Amino acid sequence: MVTIDPVALEVARNRLAAIADDMGVVLRRTAYSPNIKERADCSAALFVPSGEMLAQAEHIPVHLGSMPASVLAVLDRFGTDVEPDVQYAVNDPYAGGTHLNDLTLVRPVFASGRLVAWVANRAHHADVGGEAPGSMPAHAVTIDQEGHRVPPTLAVRNGRWLPSFLDPFLGATRTPDERLGDLSAQLGANETAAQRILGEVGDDRDRWAAMTGALLSYGERRMRAAVDALADGTYLFDDVMEWKGALLPIQVAVTIEGSTLRADFAGSAPQVEGNINAVEAVTRSCLYYAVRVATDPSIPANGGCYRPLELDVPDATIVNASFPAAVAAGNVETSQRIADVLLGALAQAAPDRVPAAGQGTMNNVLIGNDRFAYYETIAGGEGGRPHAPGRSGIHTGMTNTKNTPIEALESHYPFRILTYRLRRGSGGRGLHPGGEGIERIIEFDEAATVSLMGERRQIGPWGLAGGEPGAPGEDWLIRADGSVERLDAKTTVRVEPGDRLQVLTPGGGGWGPPDERATAR
Repeated sequence: MVTIDPVALEVARNRLAAIADDMGVVLRRTAYSPNIKERADCSAALFVPSGEMLAQAEHIPVHLGSMPASVLAVLDRFGTDVEPDVQYAVNDPYAGGTHLNDLTLVRPVFASGRLVAWVANRAHHADVGGEAPGSMPAHAVTIDQEGHRVPPTLAVRNGRWLPSFLDPFLGATRTPDERLGDLSAQLGANETAAQRILGEVGDDRDRWAAMTGALLSYGERRMRAAVDALADGTYLFDDVMEWKGALLPIQVAVTIEGSTLRADFAGSAPQVEGNINAVEAVTRSCLYYAVRVATDPSIPANGGCYRPLELDVPDATIVNASFPAAVAAGNVETSQRIADVLLGALAQAAPDRVPAAGQGTMNNVLIGNDRFAYYETIAGGEGGRPHAPGRSGIHTGMTNTKNTPIEALESHYPFRILTYRLRRGSGGRGLHPGGEGIERIIEFDEAATVSLMGERRQIGPWGLAGGEPGAPGEDWLIRADGSVERLDAKTTVRVEPGDRLQVLTPGGGGWGPPDERATAR
């Protein structure tokens, strides 16, 4: 029997996390699109042969918590037929994916004929077809309106793309050259990680198996201890999604019993004829993220640490959509609200760890025509924290992307950034105020289609412990002739040269009652 001592375990944990981090570096540096190269809208992780996550880079929560579903979908589809020197692709939200833009490339790693690991990375492709540039049309009702769907598919053999995958994928997009460049970066990132893992395995597969098993058990022990330290009980919280003038509930009951935590979303709204529906893998990723925030983020993020966490989600709801519902915004917007309600419930069990609500939206802006496709999420205010103010102009919650530099935007796309600054006064007041949102104004140099996908336009992010809410966001279209129109949070519109789009993102909620004396000073 192979024995793994604590020092060896800690060294292995850090070495494997470094492999995942290096995957992300390779992917970003070799990608073609600004969305991946500049914004880092991608994630990478390693998995054991059964599909449980072994290690991850600290990339995007909504990607990482749901990526095990992609590996399991490949296992379910190919089972014992998994072969060496291949890679599999998947983006189907109903078969291991989240929304169609996020394509996951999954590679098995074999040593001496035995499957020893999986590596996978996920990248947001700025356009995968569908009825609007960017593949998030606001009017979409079914998944097929949003773009090209890839169920678990054999995509690469011996380093070469298979036409059965590549041709229809590139044929669907408005930007095939950019897509091929990003796909090639994904392929190279997985190959890099596979070679690094083989170096770790060496000639001792039994020690590798013992080490990986010990890492998962360690993650489970740490999480169980963290959950057990919270007070037993059931904690309730609810919030809303904004949809065509209505407010749709998302409700959760978080029950802590010993070292087990269960989240039950009974009472959440039925799925809608629109794209704010989230699939179960997205909701699960929110649970993983929120519990790490409320307990101890230093716990190794692997399949073991998620074993004590249970999820109940009613079918055909906006937190567990049924085919063929559209889901593009479920991944980017509903995920933010799911995380909010989980954190609101967990704040009752861990009041010294959970912040007030952050901006609660990714403020998705998609611009394109037949020759280009731009996508970006715009930062906003972080919620005030129990021991510090919220940060301003930062991505919060289920996203962890970067800002695209203005220089990169203006050199790659036919528009200009006229204004990009903090939105002063948007953060909620409190003992620890919420962070400020952002103001951005874009002027278009050629005709294009713009899709907006945002939230917190009617009700601002909530404060906590007596703090005040942050300011809601706003979106405005200023036409070249001087006319001004306030846009819906979720809309697709046509713009012409000289038109301007103004996006004002929400501020974060405040934490604790405002100190009136400090405010007066």
